[in-house]
Amino acid sequence: MPRGRYSLHDPYDGTPLGEERFDCAPGPAGWRYTSRLLDPGGAPAGSVDLTLDALGRPIRLELRSGGWRVRGAALDGVTWVRMGADSGTEAREGNAPARAFTGASPAFLVATARLLRLTPEEPAARLRLVDFARPTLAARTREESWTLLGSDSHPTDAGPLRVDNYRVDDLETGERHDVHLAGDVVLAAPGVELSELESPPSDFRTAG
Repeated sequence: MPRGRYSLHDPYDGTPLGEERFDCAPGPAGWRYTSRLLDPGGAPAGSVDLTLDALGRPIRLELRSGGWRVRGAALDGVTWVRMGADSGTEAREGNAPARAFTGASPAFLVATARLLRLTPEEPAARLRLVDFARPTLAARTREESWTLLGSDSHPTDAGPLRVDNYRVDDLETGERHDVHLAGDVVLAAPGVELSELESPPSDFRTAG
C-alpha cells in the first residue's frame, strides 16, 4: 500500500504550490487513492478521494478545494455535482460524454493510464476527460492523446521496478509533456515531484 508525498509546483515558472500527502492501494473495487492537500505554508488546502473499478472507470470521486466540493462517478458518460464544501448549497449537477475525470492531482494520471491500459501492440489512444480546476473546481471538457513510449526495468531492494513512460498531448492547446509511472505512483510529471514514498508501488499487472 503506497503512502507518500508529492511536492507540487507551477510547471511553467516553478512556483511552489504545496504538497499532496497520499495513500493508495488496490482493493475489492479496483483501486482507491486518498490524499490531503497542503498549501506552501502547510495549511490544509483540500482533499482527493478517488475509487476506480476493475476496468479503471471512476465509480466514486470526491474533491474539496477553495470552499467547494465535487462528487462524481461514471454514469451516462460522467456525472458530477459541485456544491459548497460545508453547506452543500449552490449545488449544480453536470454531465458530459467523457470517459473519466482529470485535474491537478497526480491521482488522475495514474487513473487515466489504468483506464487506457496501453500496450506495445496498441500504444496510443485518445479520450475525452472532464477537468476540475483548482481552487474553485470549475469543470471543463478536454481531449487528450496518450502514447506509451516504452517501459524500463530498474533494480530495487524489493525486486525489479517497471517504469512506464508516456507522452500526453492536449489536443486543444497542442501542449505536450511526458509522464513516468511506476504502478500506481507518479515518478515524474509536469508540476509533480515524488518527495517521499514509504512502500513500493502496487503493480497493476497483478491487481484487478
